[in-house]
Amino acid sequence: MKIVLASSNPHKVKEINEIVKGNILDIEGIENIEFVLPPDGFDPDETGTTFSENSLIKAKAAWELSHTWTLADDSGLCIDALGGKPGIYSARYAETPQKRIERVLRELDGISNRKAHFICAMTLISPFGEVAAAYEGICEGSIITEARGINGFGYDPIFLPDGYNQTIAELSEDEKNRISHRSRALVQILNYIKNC
Repeated sequence: MKIVLASSNPHKVKEINEIVKGNILDIEGIENIEFVLPPDGFDPDETGTTFSENSLIKAKAAWELSHTWTLADDSGLCIDALGGKPGIYSARYAETPQKRIERVLRELDGISNRKAHFICAMTLISPFGEVAAAYEGICEGSIITEARGINGFGYDPIFLPDGYNQTIAELSEDEKNRISHRSRALVQILNYIKNC
């Protein structure tokens, strides 16, 4: 079963296929699921005010091009002391990943409450263009004072998941994929698909 992943990022498609093929989430009966990039022309305007709204916008845009099963996600980092920022603007908080990290660390300078969470909202559209399922996954943690680790991407080097002494960027791919916000949303989607 092929599912269009509403993303122009091949890295994201590869990551999700690795999670499924390696059965990292310990779900039986999902071996035949493969995620693929959408057809050419996928470039929706993410005008939503929440992760769920942006996920739905992307899912519908990919479905319009493919008319098959389509999955979209929207995710980001929410920091308590910053009122939930960067939130839906996580990927646009500064020009580069390094500058985004620097901005967060600068804004948290001198603040003791470093609690934060990654959130991922996923929307699955059926071949008939209807919302079949929508779930959220959350990874709780905190922001450390300086970047550590070379794995992962985005804010991973400054995010310390609850119960760990290593940042997301210091964990192996398998470890990250077991606890990430994306995998926590994906496990719900895959269980839904398996039971269809």
